[in-house]
Amino acid sequence: MDKDDWLADTRTSYDTVAVSYADRMRDALDREPYLRAALALFADSVRATGGGPVADVGCGPGHVTAHLNAAGVDAFGIDLSPAMIDLARREHPGLRFEVGSMTDLGLCDGSVSGLLAFWSLIHVPDTAVPAALGHFRRVLRPGGPLLLGFHVGDRTLLKTQGYGGHPMHLNVHHRRPGQVSDLLRAAGFTVEAQLLLDLDANTPGAVLFARRQP
Repeated sequence: MDKDDWLADTRTSYDTVAVSYADRMRDALDREPYLRAALALFADSVRATGGGPVADVGCGPGHVTAHLNAAGVDAFGIDLSPAMIDLARREHPGLRFEVGSMTDLGLCDGSVSGLLAFWSLIHVPDTAVPAALGHFRRVLRPGGPLLLGFHVGDRTLLKTQGYGGHPMHLNVHHRRPGQVSDLLRAAGFTVEAQLLLDLDANTPGAVLFARRQP
């Protein structure tokens, strides 16, 4: 599968499930105290470095973007799916959302004070992850915090249905925290902490706190 294939599959899949996905995610953080704590720490880290705009890359319907703004962070959202961005703009009309790809971020160098990618890197194949992380580093200011959330494991699953039974066709990559940490270091980040979630679940999760090196 080449670059255009997986990007097109991801875009089409999330365009198809956008409404159902938004319904599911609308109050998702209410049920996730550890994720809320991670976002609070991230917000504190952004403020500690002087504040400024924060990019939520792979924002979906904008629920995390809105949560950060409610916490006093100047967050804006970017997503590959135009349907997701349309929903985010309708549900959060006072916030900024735009269509874009993490493998080709249309942001200026050093233009954001923080960046997060919550369970969006999971659809990026291994060969394209270094490019995505390279863009994350490029757009972050030196010392800016990065927060990544992802599925933990050693497998890639083809997702053909989801969120209300709608058809999808995209890969979901499960990675070990050590593997992601190594990729971050290679891209010019310092890895500061990790949080493991739902350890007894079939699909555990992880959150990594990192920082752009000068």
